[in-house]
Amino acid sequence: MSGIDSYGDWARKHPQVVKTDHEVELMAKAGKICAEAFKTVLQKVNPGITCKELDEIARHEILKRKALSSFMTVDEYKWTICTTVNDEVVHGIPTKRVLEEGDILGIDMGACFGGYHSDMALTVPVGKIPNSTKIFLKKGQSVLKEAITQAKVGSTIGNISSTIQKLIEKSGYSVVKSLTGHGIGRLLHEDPMIPGFGKQNTGPKILENMVLAVEVIYTQGSGEVKLDPNGWTIRSKDNTLGGLFEQTIVVKKNGPIVLTPYL
Repeated sequence: MSGIDSYGDWARKHPQVVKTDHEVELMAKAGKICAEAFKTVLQKVNPGITCKELDEIARHEILKRKALSSFMTVDEYKWTICTTVNDEVVHGIPTKRVLEEGDILGIDMGACFGGYHSDMALTVPVGKIPNSTKIFLKKGQSVLKEAITQAKVGSTIGNISSTIQKLIEKSGYSVVKSLTGHGIGRLLHEDPMIPGFGKQNTGPKILENMVLAVEVIYTQGSGEVKLDPNGWTIRSKDNTLGGLFEQTIVVKKNGPIVLTPYL
């Protein structure tokens, strides 16, 4: 939908968008588990390690906290994390590919606890990277933080989306318009969708106890993407670097609270 006037009808058709306090508690636990596991994986990101090894670490860390991999609940995806290297943008399969000095690595992970999901992502350097690449990654992280501040009771999804687009494009990069953030709960992907582009004061109205996975998905080039033959990995069409930053948040009266605090 493009406006907020008909939001009442939309919300009645999508009751899962607003969570109970108990559901939020379970999702906070799922988010904490995911963040803790994520930190352990990040500590192992160095030249010489394989994406498959990182996936095995993530699986172990989630299971030992008595949770499950959220990503394994999606279609026939068989891995705990997605790993995207350099021009890969999302949904990279963690293979035996060896990470090399100068690569950038996007890690996307979700944990399910008590039947409720969390979702988070971060793109990081592998060893030393050029200064221009450091700037590229810092921008994605700062844009995500700013976008999250727009998740206020009474605001709209369009205010999150327009913030992402404005700040990414102002920096000379491009939003990937074919990929979006999303609501989250009993399902990993729920309504509402949260595009990385849009107009202020449009889209679904934001309500208290909405839980959202806000994502900044962008490239150094045109923002156009293509699907690899493996049916999962999406990479930039022009082979420019891709960036992915994501956190799960809950909207409360006093503002958004991050449920996946990985930093």
